[in-house]
Amino acid sequence: MTVLATTPAPPASCRDLPWASARERAHAAPAPLSARHVPLARAAGLTLADALRTPQPMPGFDTAAMDGYAVGAGPGPWRVRGIARAGGAWTGRPLDTGEAAEISTGAHVPVGARAVIPLEHTDRTGTHVYGPTPADGKHIRRTGEDAPADAPLAPAGTRIGPALLGLAAACGHDTLPVRLRPRVRVLVTGDELIHTGRPGPGQVRDALGPLLPPLIEALGGETAGVHHIPDRPIGSLATAVRTFSHDGADVTVVTGSTSVGVTDQLRILLADADARWVVDAVACRPGPPQLLAQLPDGHWMVGLPGNPFAALVAAHTLLAPLLAGLTGRPLPALPRIPLTGDIRTAPGRTRLIPVTWDGLAARPVGGHRPAFLHGAALADALAAVAPDWRPGHPAPLILLTG
Repeated sequence: MTVLATTPAPPASCRDLPWASARERAHAAPAPLSARHVPLARAAGLTLADALRTPQPMPGFDTAAMDGYAVGAGPGPWRVRGIARAGGAWTGRPLDTGEAAEISTGAHVPVGARAVIPLEHTDRTGTHVYGPTPADGKHIRRTGEDAPADAPLAPAGTRIGPALLGLAAACGHDTLPVRLRPRVRVLVTGDELIHTGRPGPGQVRDALGPLLPPLIEALGGETAGVHHIPDRPIGSLATAVRTFSHDGADVTVVTGSTSVGVTDQLRILLADADARWVVDAVACRPGPPQLLAQLPDGHWMVGLPGNPFAALVAAHTLLAPLLAGLTGRPLPALPRIPLTGDIRTAPGRTRLIPVTWDGLAARPVGGHRPAFLHGAALADALAAVAPDWRPGHPAPLILLTG
């Protein structure tokens, strides 16, 4: 008798979902994690919980864009009245017609200046400077011309990278409202797995223990630990989940144990826990026996197939959108690129195949049987080949990182 014969079946509405629908459902299922403020130095890689705004106009004062001379109205020569340097405010009276101030890039432009003439375009004799008559406003960055006060510069859900950190600092922020990385616990199941050395007869070297932590990091999560769980005795997976239930993880990823065999324990665990099912299998190849459910305490369970390439496909199908939803990021739009080469479709199922991409077209790499990672290791992306795809037509690409 199979496991499914003795456990309640998940709702039909979440079974064998189309690949794109499963991805969308996984993203929409969670509420974002709570927000908190962190210093800029700790914000890289996190996600904005609220829009980044300018507390004041940018720039906050009229600023010289060049080293040279700020000149008042009228043609030259102009009499030099003083010097304006970056880091200080101009404290003299406004420039009159025929007057100028020597000025540095980034310095406060004196009131009354019509433009800045670059240093290399001028000649100076004593207290007078000569140069071409500039157009009004030339080489002056006016107050607020980059952004007015309280302007939204980046929306909530934006992943914080180096440029955004620099922008936040330039605007005067010391902290940012963020959603922290979801903590992901990894449980690798299988009595046949070994974790060092070469496998012997009946053994398989664990590929997912090394693969998943850097993938989770790239997807915006944080690995809370990798644990290896035997298939026997039945109930060992549930025991492990209870054991690690207080480690602060938001998500548990279980590899293997997602099918209906007598040693596959994840469905029994979910049924006994009265879990809320979101996805029960996806109409794709490889990796259809993948799943997503939520325990009554709010904890998320993601089931990945035990075959390494199938697990990689499933992680990008369900885990990646789930982590995006938990951090409040939008579901990433996938670029659609023409596919060329020998590609076969699967009736009623989306095929995920590793491809290289030269900027114009994508081509299959090969080496993508469910248990083999050769193609994925060399690929730029996974192409999602829909059942109705035609040769040479575009297909969505999931870009692979590192």
